[in-house]
Amino acid sequence: MITGSSKQYFNINASTGALFVNEPIDREQLCELKSVCLLNYELVLENPLELYRMEFKVLDINDNSPSFPLSEYHINVPEFLSPGARFTLPNAQDLDEGANSVQNYTLSPDEHFYLEMQIRGDGSKYPELVLKKALDREQQATHRLVLTAKDGGNPPKSGDVPVVVTVLDTNDNAPEFEHSVYRASVLENSPSGTLVVQVHATDLDEGPNGEVRYSFSNTTSADLQRMFSVHPHTGEVTVNGVLAVQRPLLEMLIEARDNGAFGMSSTAKLLVEITDVNNHGPEITITSLSSPIPEDAVPGTVIALLSILDKDPGENGKVTCQISENLPFQLKPSLQNYYSLVTSELLDRELISEYNITITATDLGSPPLTTQKTVWVQISDVNDNAPVFSADAFDVFVEENNPLGAFLYQVSASDPDIGENGRISYVLRNSTVAGSALTSFLSMNLANGSIYAKCAFDFEQLRSFHFQVEAKDSGSPALSAAVTVNVYISDQNDNAPAILYPTSQNGSVAVEVVPRLADEDYLVTKVVADDDDNAENAWLSYHLAHSSDSTLFQLSPHTGELRTTRSMRSTDFLKHKVVVVVRDHGDPPLSSTVTVGILLADTLPQALPDFDDSGEPPPLLNATNIYLIVSLACVSFIFAAFIFFLAVVRLCRCCTCCCDGCCCPADDYKKYCYSVHMLPSSHLPPDMLEVTGVGKLTHTYLYRASVGLGPSNSSIPNGDAGNVPSSSRSQVPGPCIQVQQVQSDRLSAVLVHGMNGS
Repeated sequence: MITGSSKQYFNINASTGALFVNEPIDREQLCELKSVCLLNYELVLENPLELYRMEFKVLDINDNSPSFPLSEYHINVPEFLSPGARFTLPNAQDLDEGANSVQNYTLSPDEHFYLEMQIRGDGSKYPELVLKKALDREQQATHRLVLTAKDGGNPPKSGDVPVVVTVLDTNDNAPEFEHSVYRASVLENSPSGTLVVQVHATDLDEGPNGEVRYSFSNTTSADLQRMFSVHPHTGEVTVNGVLAVQRPLLEMLIEARDNGAFGMSSTAKLLVEITDVNNHGPEITITSLSSPIPEDAVPGTVIALLSILDKDPGENGKVTCQISENLPFQLKPSLQNYYSLVTSELLDRELISEYNITITATDLGSPPLTTQKTVWVQISDVNDNAPVFSADAFDVFVEENNPLGAFLYQVSASDPDIGENGRISYVLRNSTVAGSALTSFLSMNLANGSIYAKCAFDFEQLRSFHFQVEAKDSGSPALSAAVTVNVYISDQNDNAPAILYPTSQNGSVAVEVVPRLADEDYLVTKVVADDDDNAENAWLSYHLAHSSDSTLFQLSPHTGELRTTRSMRSTDFLKHKVVVVVRDHGDPPLSSTVTVGILLADTLPQALPDFDDSGEPPPLLNATNIYLIVSLACVSFIFAAFIFFLAVVRLCRCCTCCCDGCCCPADDYKKYCYSVHMLPSSHLPPDMLEVTGVGKLTHTYLYRASVGLGPSNSSIPNGDAGNVPSSSRSQVPGPCIQVQQVQSDRLSAVLVHGMNGS
């Protein structure tokens, strides 16, 4: 048997299990004044090992006799007191409880005194000695009595004390209190010196026998005598110390004694009510706390259990408890003095990750006392938020011809969750671009969302495409979001302009045929080019890089139209060559060239001439060369005029005219016959003729001619056509063209209009 007591009052026989008392038990020593006396033991059994709790209730027996605090009491009684005078006797004490405690008192028989029980205002009984017969000190100065106190035990026990009554000869009046019971109240926090009550007693005696002194009765406990003090002359009862008691009502006996030689006394009961002043604030104790709590906790989840206690009694000990209204929590009363802190609405860690909940407890005293205690509650994360991208869509611009593995863009998503719930990984969603898998174009860093190119983009093949990137957190279950990424490939100037027209085959020069007498601003050709690039890289401009005659042709820089800058002349070369450069506006710019051969002819020849070098313009002339050429030209002109004059004279002498035919033989006529027609007025003046050879002549020539209307006006005036001399005159009867071949490469033609010509 195991007990926490220092003595082993019980024992057990290990073999038989018999329980017996090991030593005497004194209930009064163990439990003193407790109404119920219990002894707790633990009984341990072996094989198997078991533990039982045993509780022994110690019953009271009448083993204590009543006893008095003093071994002898002395009472001084003036001899002149009349019968009926009363004297307070001491109370006996018995450690037993209930019926075993003191029940009555008896007094040894005496002719002058008898015992009478009195009841105080609170119902307690006390013995008084009553004078039955007047005393005569001269007959008997001392009376010895025995006061016996008996309990209610069976058998009853008793205790007695000698009471010695001394008969006094003087001071035959005892002080008398105005009230037998005084009642007062005092605040529990009253400082020392606070007046509680003033008792007053009067003594009919005169002189010292009538002077009254006040004091506490011997039966008043020493603790109360330390808390209060009574003034011996005035009877003022004041606070003498801290009123550290838990009983709301204190009971004391005040004795009033005169100053006679044999002082007489009387007692009065003083009942002091200790008024609570609410000097204890509420005490808040957290008995249990659950922190952190998940943010998806349902409303009503218990977070903490609180104990709130106020030591003050009555209204001062009643407590109200509350927390701030703007918190998602509330307090619910549980058991007595207990509250539960529960959630009142859904929590969101992403908005508030922790709460400092201040609990305020206020009692109902006046003034009220308040106690605050802060509870720190953390909110744990759950995966309730999907990743959110920083934009609804991302636009990525990349230049074509990028290097392999080039960084393109970094998408960014955020997740307000924490830990694994907020750790994001990125992945490309399966899709195709231009018929190929997206992964053949791009790769992605799973950790940071960086996108890299796996191939070089070509703007001319793929200008833009889009795909989706998925961001997924690592929670369970995982949440994800997707965003569209638009990729725009920007152009680089990596394509030179392509010449669409004119085109050349096998490296030959493209040839354009222009009428020999073309007007000014005549459209020779239009250079058409295209550039696969975009924007300014495809903006084309046209330039003349080379021209055999810079004064004859001009090129529009925007349209590519090649036009004549003036009307064609007979002295212009029949072949020309120009080189056109087509240039874009990229950085750096790229260009292409095309060579155009220009043939001055009215009809398309059967075989095109070679434009490799014959169409090259003569080199630029300096001043000296110009003078030499002019001098040579003058001499040659004089010589040619002289030859022409001789030819005309000879022609006139040897030719005869017929009135109805041509003036030359038929064979010769057909041999040198040419097609002569008037040129349109828009090209040449009306006196110009175009003669096209159909025989050995392979060229078309322009001649200035004079037409007459009769024989008198049939002469040919001065002209510059061929080698016809200016002084030559011929008579032609009808319309006829007279052609004279002077040299192998020259001829003269004269148109003569007869009388009957139209």
